[in-house]
Amino acid sequence: MTGSSPNILILGIGNLLWADEGFGVRCVELLNERYRFPDGVRLMDGGTQGIYLVQHVQQADCLIVFDAVDYGLAPGTLKVVRDDEVPRFMGAKRMSLHQTGFQDVLALAAFTGAYPRELLLVGVQPAELEDFGGSLREPVRAQLEPALAIALAFLAERGVLAMPREGDAEQLAPAQLALGRYEAERPAEELAYRHGDIRFIAQPGREDD
Repeated sequence: MTGSSPNILILGIGNLLWADEGFGVRCVELLNERYRFPDGVRLMDGGTQGIYLVQHVQQADCLIVFDAVDYGLAPGTLKVVRDDEVPRFMGAKRMSLHQTGFQDVLALAAFTGAYPRELLLVGVQPAELEDFGGSLREPVRAQLEPALAIALAFLAERGVLAMPREGDAEQLAPAQLALGRYEAERPAEELAYRHGDIRFIAQPGREDD
């Protein structure tokens, strides 16, 4: 790229604990495991931090966001949104607390005048969210590689090349949440109910006190 290198933030947002909500974080996790990037490029697990992400967005000239987004499309559909259209999709249908929060992050960054020049949202339509402790469903998992390819191509068009990583990467999140370990150590459903606190869920044949 000509001139000074831009500050690029690659951000994954979502909640790993609720099945397909973890898509964005898994994308950034894979990028971090596989590649190293030039100075000025930062990968971040934004989780569900919401408004606390604003300072990071304000510092970015270019922002790439991975997320599970309710586009109203078939489960597993990958959709790319650019620049001014991104806030509309981040809050079009409230699917989780973090998503509305990130729309607020973008609004606050714009209000302060420190807003990315370029914004790319790589979103997938979730198949399942109501599965506490669950992992990505297959239609969504199948979009991890295409999502990474979109982001890498976007960067390459701007002269930012990802290099294959040699050796272990510094982890973006606690080791227990890494995809392989997270899935391998998940208890069976009969030991850990997936859909809420069993004590407060109406069950057939049970009368309320």
